[in-house]
Amino acid sequence: MVKNIKVEVKNLNLWYKDNHALKDINLEFKSNTITAIVGPSGCGKSTFLRSINRMNELIDNTNTSGEIIVDDKNIYDIDVDEVAVRKRIGMVFQQPNPFPKSIYDNVSYAPIKHGITTKGIECDDLVEQSLKSSALWEEVKNKLREPGTSLSGGQQQRLCIARTIAVSPDIILMDEPTSALDPISTEKIESLMLELKKDYTIIIVTHNMQQAARISDYTAFFDQGEMIEFGKTDTIFINPKEKRTEDYITGRFG
Repeated sequence: MVKNIKVEVKNLNLWYKDNHALKDINLEFKSNTITAIVGPSGCGKSTFLRSINRMNELIDNTNTSGEIIVDDKNIYDIDVDEVAVRKRIGMVFQQPNPFPKSIYDNVSYAPIKHGITTKGIECDDLVEQSLKSSALWEEVKNKLREPGTSLSGGQQQRLCIARTIAVSPDIILMDEPTSALDPISTEKIESLMLELKKDYTIIIVTHNMQQAARISDYTAFFDQGEMIEFGKTDTIFINPKEKRTEDYITGRFG
């Protein structure tokens, strides 16, 4: 199910009222890779991530200019439906947020709502496959009717990943998906991301430099709303071009 998806960000600017939060961002994401977005708190990382699936539009007094092109189409064009964008570009948040429904219904809700499947054997198969793809099936296969909220934090986050991939997105956005988890759960999520990149393009915001170094193919360093440097992760961590990047990576600030 490998999808060759090209994502290109061109001259992206975003304002919250008078606050210029993103400044002329230009960036291209390669298909079937993990790109880490790093930088100090308040630098625009999460705002940038939410721009990629138009979630910032849910915030009042937000204005965006520029383009985010997915497969040769600007997702900000007037004829593009933002709900369709969010189906195609899924998102996993910092805090696990399962629906107040059963494990089964957490995974099946969106595919049924979007007409991807109907209740029955086909839906059962989709739920099973999504849970297997999120490395959760063996742990929950005998309790699918129990609440998703009854799971541990790490299991809840993998359930949210299963929910995201159940609608077959092209891109998965992850906003600090392991920051609320213990080390063992974090390791499981990281292993899962490395497996998922075979089928998806993954963009992750993380404050954890070790995590970025472990799992990402590319890294973008943001500071004060600007993208300071972008390149292969090994290069960014070992031989950055910009002093600000080096200072952040080495812990001199941030």
